[in-house]
Amino acid sequence: ILWVGPQSTIYQVASATDTLISETYCEFYETKKRYEFLSRSKRRWVLNTIELEEEMDVKYPYKITKMHNLRTVGTEYEFEIKGAGVKGVFSINETSGEVYVHRRLDREKTPSYELTFDILDKKTRKTIDRDLSFDVNVKDINDNPPMFTNQFQKSYDVKENTKEGDYLPVPLTVEDIDQEGTINSTVVVTVAKQSPAVPKIGVKKVNDKLHQLVTEGCFDYDKAKHYSLVIIASDLGKPPLSSTVTVELNVIDTNSHPPQFKKRQEMQTPDDILRVAVEDKDTPNTDGWRAKYSFISGNEDGVYKITTDPVTNEGIIGVVKAKNFDITTLVKLHIGVENVEPLTVCKNGKLIKDLSSLPPKDSVSITVKMVDTNDPPVFEKLTAEVFHTEESEKGQVLYTPKVKDVESDNIRFEKLEDPANWVTVDEKTGVITTIEKMDRESPHVDVNSTYRIVIAAIDDGSPPATSTCTLTVHLRDVNDNTPMLLSKTFVLCSNHADNVTVRAKDADAEPYSGPFSFSFADGKTANKHWKIDPTYETGEEVGIVLLKKSDYGNYSVPIRIQDKQGQAMEEKLDIKVCKCDETGVCPKRTVGLGVTAIGIICAGLLAFLVLLFLLKCSLSRYTYPIKDEQYIQTLTKYNEEGPGT
Repeated sequence: ILWVGPQSTIYQVASATDTLISETYCEFYETKKRYEFLSRSKRRWVLNTIELEEEMDVKYPYKITKMHNLRTVGTEYEFEIKGAGVKGVFSINETSGEVYVHRRLDREKTPSYELTFDILDKKTRKTIDRDLSFDVNVKDINDNPPMFTNQFQKSYDVKENTKEGDYLPVPLTVEDIDQEGTINSTVVVTVAKQSPAVPKIGVKKVNDKLHQLVTEGCFDYDKAKHYSLVIIASDLGKPPLSSTVTVELNVIDTNSHPPQFKKRQEMQTPDDILRVAVEDKDTPNTDGWRAKYSFISGNEDGVYKITTDPVTNEGIIGVVKAKNFDITTLVKLHIGVENVEPLTVCKNGKLIKDLSSLPPKDSVSITVKMVDTNDPPVFEKLTAEVFHTEESEKGQVLYTPKVKDVESDNIRFEKLEDPANWVTVDEKTGVITTIEKMDRESPHVDVNSTYRIVIAAIDDGSPPATSTCTLTVHLRDVNDNTPMLLSKTFVLCSNHADNVTVRAKDADAEPYSGPFSFSFADGKTANKHWKIDPTYETGEEVGIVLLKKSDYGNYSVPIRIQDKQGQAMEEKLDIKVCKCDETGVCPKRTVGLGVTAIGIICAGLLAFLVLLFLLKCSLSRYTYPIKDEQYIQTLTKYNEEGPGT
């Protein structure tokens, strides 16, 4: 039987067979009608919950109850207490059964405890009675203020044209960790202080944790550019707790002032351009300041355009297409102006929502005087195409242009482009005539067999005006080119292969080119060593086959190539036949003298010696007298041989 201690307001008593009791309510033994049964789990009896207030201001350790057991009479026993988180927080006097709490409890850390008691025989250490336990619930008090949990920026930008009731970009996330669903965790968020005070800014609750700032009026950038708010979050506990945060708002200027033209009178353009200026009180270089101009009337033909100078915000009027100003030289243009950003106006603390109540866009009328300029001659065709056969005789007319000029009949023509100098242009009529034969295979003709000629028509205006015409000449091909070999020199390694591949080309186009026919021009000489293999013949190339691989030497093979139309060309192939080394290179031949050459040289030397001998013999038959010469001074000639030694 359990007696619940003095701090408990809830108790349960077991049946008479149970013996674990508390000291306070012994009178329950006297009246069984007041007994209440314990709730039973699988292995233990569970008492009802004891409530202890968190943060109790008492002297610790503090006694919360005392346990007794009737089965311990005459037995030495001791109490034990256990449970999750119990150590250091709760204890039981093992002899007296008094239960103590040792420190302040914090519900936000541990909202409840489960205490289990055992009674042990001191001698045998066996359990005398079954396990018995009760729960301790920690009662919440208002010991935690609500806190703003989101990270706040240094300041927030708010557009001037924010509508009433719209959320400002300032989320407020608030949390109170006291017991949920109680007044201790119920939070109210308000604006405690606001500077400046207009428009009033409030707080709207989105959910239990999220709140948003809202405006209850409209901002005016010209009156206030910065706001400072002190936001307070308070709970409803007793006493209530709160926390605050300061929020800074920067008002971003939007279009609250329409642009106004600086000048109202009619204006006449200068020579070619006109600028119109406006003034706008909104912040420069914003969409609320940038002007957007438009024509209200006077530009039905789309002759003019108006753009905005991004630096000065002026409107620039220009001409985008030509018009016959001989008929109309004065034009009245009605021009309107507004901003890029739609206009919003705050009146009496409220934004004007009815667009018809907004100020109309400003406008101005301008008289434009257009001065006629010299128009260039106009070709009936800016581009023309003709067809011409190459190699045709010179002097043929290719093209006669047609030109109109409403302001002048005195037009002259010039040739601007004729890269091959094949044509001439008549200065008065513009007739284009060939002065040379045109060649389709010329490098000045493109891959599509076309040749480009550009002429100009120039009037006598001041200054002269010019227009151009481009003539494209399509050249028809004739068979004016014979086939030719791509390569005439070959080396044949006869120990590796027995043929060479000969390729041909023709500068003419189809049908005056390939496929080609190949044959030997000198049948006897060529057929002795070579043959044409038809299996190699493709129409663009042919295989020339060596009949005997051991026939080394240099060969000149005449070959005839004929195109599709029978136009032919004879070429000579220089073919060197040799036995190549492992790398496929033909070895160099060693230069030396044969026996015949040596014999000829020796015979020549012998003949030369005989000739010298005969010459000496013929000279020895003659004697030449020595003239006696007279000498002066000390020099005397004796003509005597000196004595021997």
